[in-house]
Amino acid sequence: MTAPEVASRLGVKLETVYAYVSRGALGRVRSPGSRASLFDADEVEALARRGRPRRTTRSAALDFVIETRLTSIDAHGLRYRGHDVAGLAQTASFEQVAELLWTGTLPDRWRPWDPVEPAVSDVGGIRDRLRLAVALAAAGDPLRADLRRAAVARTGEELIGAMVGALAIRGDGRTPRLTVPDGAEPRRGTIAGRLWTRLAPARPRPGMLGALNAALVLLADHELAVSTLAARVAASARADPYAVVLAGLGPLSGPLHGGAGRMARDVLDAAAVEGPGPALAHALEIYGAYPGFGQPLYPDGDPRARVLLDLVRGAAGGSRALAVAESVLSTAQRRVHVEPNIDFALAVLGSVASMPPDTSEAIFTIARSAGWLAHAIEEYHEAPLRFRPRAVYIG
Repeated sequence: MTAPEVASRLGVKLETVYAYVSRGALGRVRSPGSRASLFDADEVEALARRGRPRRTTRSAALDFVIETRLTSIDAHGLRYRGHDVAGLAQTASFEQVAELLWTGTLPDRWRPWDPVEPAVSDVGGIRDRLRLAVALAAAGDPLRADLRRAAVARTGEELIGAMVGALAIRGDGRTPRLTVPDGAEPRRGTIAGRLWTRLAPARPRPGMLGALNAALVLLADHELAVSTLAARVAASARADPYAVVLAGLGPLSGPLHGGAGRMARDVLDAAAVEGPGPALAHALEIYGAYPGFGQPLYPDGDPRARVLLDLVRGAAGGSRALAVAESVLSTAQRRVHVEPNIDFALAVLGSVASMPPDTSEAIFTIARSAGWLAHAIEEYHEAPLRFRPRAVYIG
């Protein structure tokens, strides 16, 4: 049965059919060669006889489904437009992956983005500087209301460049070259290279810049995370690309989304002084869990963390910071079976490279901005203002 046929049989709206799918009350398969969903007629009939799922059986989360051509996630990994992200992280630059998300085509060759140096005063932390960079870039763009795909992609290049340029230089200012195993010459002027000069005080060991580039690729999108949903809601109201990124930055500032990497880094820094056991025990008292461990979408472990940790191990083997991270990992896993997630891997990257404690937030924000803009491009082609949940008054 098609989705409209299911809605008619159950006497519900089409949106409710997909809500049943998200709650596990109905299964669906894709029609070969089409985006349409098909449903088992016997299963639909059984649900019709049983009646609609009771409201009390619903989870605390709001259930709705948004169709997308950008990212797919299963228990084993994720893909951007059909491309395995673990592979992209090791073979493509962040710029190429951003273009894949924005246009649907993975470029064969890397193309540098023009550097942008916004006039951001040297005040506040990384989060404040990134917000200010977006606001200043918006104020300086009289054509920001152009929502065509090509225009948004160009805006994305300039906006992400401005976010990187807003961070103060910590090293000698020389942009390191990125080597990607595709036979091309090392690339100077990449987003990863520019970001390295803003986060790390020293030149990168061989392989470490590749790890930072991989982190940007791995974090570029993750389906409908809460910040991405906020960005899509803004795009649905036809907010311009800068406002979309600012909308995404709102939820990302919370400790339950963008702040997890900082908490994991605090554990690593404490473990370097007092040992992994006391550091994890203290974190458990504060947070009720080990920061940087577990990811509900990946019951067998976060594949993004595996890729990034392997790259850092290959580049920084023998370093004291990596040894501390390995001791935290083994101590946590001796007590209970938990797997590290991307936040832990980001914290390890920052610790090994002597980056500031809030490094993970900078990497996360700059990377995810590419995904937010990709979702905005997609949302601009949908009917406007389609997100209108209803409230149940209980006062």
